[in-house]
Amino acid sequence: MDGSEVILIPLVLIVVLVLISIKEVKQYQRGVKFVLGKFQKVAQPGWRLVIPVFQKLIKVDIRVKAVDVPDQEAITEDNISVTINAVIYYKVKDSAKAVLEVENFYYAISQLAQTTMRNAVGEVSLDELLKNRDKIAEKIKLIVDKATDPWGIAVESVELKDVVLPTDLKRTMAKVAEAEREKRAVIVKAEGEVIASDNLAKAAGTLHQSPGALHLRTLQSVNDLSSDQSNTTIWMIPLEVLRAVESVTDKLSENKQST
Repeated sequence: MDGSEVILIPLVLIVVLVLISIKEVKQYQRGVKFVLGKFQKVAQPGWRLVIPVFQKLIKVDIRVKAVDVPDQEAITEDNISVTINAVIYYKVKDSAKAVLEVENFYYAISQLAQTTMRNAVGEVSLDELLKNRDKIAEKIKLIVDKATDPWGIAVESVELKDVVLPTDLKRTMAKVAEAEREKRAVIVKAEGEVIASDNLAKAAGTLHQSPGALHLRTLQSVNDLSSDQSNTTIWMIPLEVLRAVESVTDKLSENKQST
């Protein structure tokens, strides 16, 4: 082995070591760097030299992430069991804390969100839960954001995706809604009849105060009916009128016989 080969081998080893030591931190990442097990600094995007064995680089994604909170059984303040699920949007604002203060911040946020969501639902009634979902979601966001602040996590928003009610309760609510609609229909119909009766009473009073008005109204009705040949007009004559006519006819016949 000549001198050139002796020099070349160390150079090759150095080049290989350098290539192995180069770590790339992407723009959407931050690198938490440790030296001999101790935190040193947060590495910014770019190529970073990490000496094997002596140094270690943990990459942390700082983009907004979505945590899907699975279905949770919860009991409302009025003792109704419901199933709810949600989604949490968060991002890492301090990479060092996210690595140093919590073992797995993704799992920790999911568990914290589940507990907070059950507690928040337990503090409201079913009607409030269905009507004020945005307010309850905002309350959950504030609680989770405050709890995760020491971990270097910022919660962007919380959305309640679905509230699943028991089947029996759905049927009961449907019956209540149907009964409410029927009640409103009866009330509206009764109000309409009251208005109609008032108008009829006013019309009757007007006809009574004006001589001949009733006769003119009758003639107008007959004219309206006669305009269409397909209509059949039925005249209702009281029985007393027929008997009066019959009595007059009998008297006329008696008078003729006497003469």
